[in-house]
Amino acid sequence: MNDPLPMDDKGPKVPPTYPPRTPPPQKKPVEAPRPQPETKPVTKQAEAGTVTLPLPGPGQARLDTRRPRMTLRARRAANWALTAYPWTAAQAVRKVTETVRAWNYPHPDDTQLERTVRLLVDAATADHGRRISIHLADQDDMLLIAVLSHTHAAPDATILADLAAVPGTASCGTDASDDGRRVWAVLSTERPHTRATPAA
Repeated sequence: MNDPLPMDDKGPKVPPTYPPRTPPPQKKPVEAPRPQPETKPVTKQAEAGTVTLPLPGPGQARLDTRRPRMTLRARRAANWALTAYPWTAAQAVRKVTETVRAWNYPHPDDTQLERTVRLLVDAATADHGRRISIHLADQDDMLLIAVLSHTHAAPDATILADLAAVPGTASCGTDASDDGRRVWAVLSTERPHTRATPAA
């Protein structure tokens, strides 16, 4: 004789005809966000969007084989793209001199500016490119003048002695960048120091 089925409030319990479902695996608890490494502190200079002139110390010249593209930010700057003609140097001298005077710098004088710009432009045009770019910027009472030839010519250090010989030159250099060969000089805007003449 069969055993009677167990009873509950709703009637006899009928055993299921399929295996019971296994409970799904317990979900992993949600991980808390992992702490991110702290970023480098932003200096006041970087916060203001300024960059220092990438220059050696006073009286030094530099020859680099490769440097990044030039960027001038958060300071007065001017630039000109000129065709590499024989008379381009005179045109560049006029533009640079007018801009330096508009920035109210009485120094370097016209002769120093002309010698520096002509040396830089002549070096760039000697690379036989179709155009050159001239960049002028000021910072901390110094003037940066850079000229790019937009060619893949290798840096040539022979110009550095001539640039360093210009009175008021703080530093100079030549390198290769993504924009092509670059030559530059930094000039002081301070009044030249004159030696006192001894009394007779």
